[in-house]
This record gives sequence, C-alpha cells and structure tokens, in this order.
Amino acid sequence: MFTGIIEGVGTVKKIDQEMDNLHFWIESPFTPELKIDQSVAHNGVCLTVVAIEENRYQVTAVKETLTKTNLGELQENSVVNLERCLQFNGRIDGHIVQGHVDQVGRIESIKNEQGSFLVTIGYDEETSGNVTVEKGSICVNGISLTVVDSKVGAFSVAIIPYTWSFTNLHAAKVGDSVNLEFDILGKYIKRLLQK
Repeated sequence: MFTGIIEGVGTVKKIDQEMDNLHFWIESPFTPELKIDQSVAHNGVCLTVVAIEENRYQVTAVKETLTKTNLGELQENSVVNLERCLQFNGRIDGHIVQGHVDQVGRIESIKNEQGSFLVTIGYDEETSGNVTVEKGSICVNGISLTVVDSKVGAFSVAIIPYTWSFTNLHAAKVGDSVNLEFDILGKYIKRLLQK
C-alpha cells in the first residue's frame, strides 16, 4: 500500500527480456535502504525488489503488468517516479494507493498557469468504468493528485511547481501515456451502486 507521495526518481539503467517478462535495473537514491522482497511503486506500479547490486536494484514486470501499464515503453535512461510502501507509524499525506494501475491514460494538454501547470488527461471510460469527481483523488504515474475538473473520459489536475520539478512530470508532453489508478473508495461505491 502506498500514499502517492513520491520519494524520489530513479533511472532505468538496464532492461533484460525473459520470455514475456521485463527485468528492470533501477538506480535510485534509496537503493542502500532496500531489501529483497520489498514493494516499491514505479510510476505507480507496485513491483517487488528481486535483486540489489550497489546503487541499483532489479524488479520484474510480467505480461499482465506490461499490458495494463506504460512500463513496457520504458527505455534505458528513462526516469521513473518512486515510492516505497507505506509505514503505519506516520502521517498519510496523499491518499490510499494500492499500486495496481487501472489503465493507461494520455496527456491531452499541458497549460502553464503562471505558477502551476494544468494537465488534462484522457482515458477510456468505456473500458474501465472508472470515474473521477472534482476535488477527488487520482493517482497519475504514482503521484497522488486532486482532480480539478472531471468529465466523462477525461479529467484535469493542477500541479504545483515542487511536484512538477521533483517528479518525472516536468519531462511530460502532450500524447505521452501515464499510469492511472482511480480512487479505491470511488471504485467500491460505483460497484455497489451497479448492483
């Protein structure tokens, strides 16, 4: 379980393919603190640390993960948002994030608001049945964000300068894919209402 508050960014140093799996070697600022079997969110995708060597560690993405996320688009030197799993001895600053991506969305627009950035993201509402609500929570590439504007198949989020520069969003451009995890509470409520 995660909060969507990014701890740092990592760099993909090497990618090995084994059948339908991809093994990613990630260099990160907190690699020395990791242990094998630990969960780390990569652009919002929960993956298990399987090996550690000096300042880098290895995680594996299986076919199911690669099909439902944008991890298959990563290349060597790609930058990923990182968050270690939640500890229950402190504050929860974001919202409850499982690290289970619902689908990939596409950036439709990026507007510089002279102090913040307004990013509009489109998604296939028909496929997922997921919803957003204004002032609700959404996880984009592992980042806990508040929905500014919500409509069918798209939503907007306002990004503060710190989040813009500290995460991999500063390198984003229109048309890029992003991992989306919709609010778990909203998903449960929608399911109950459908019954």
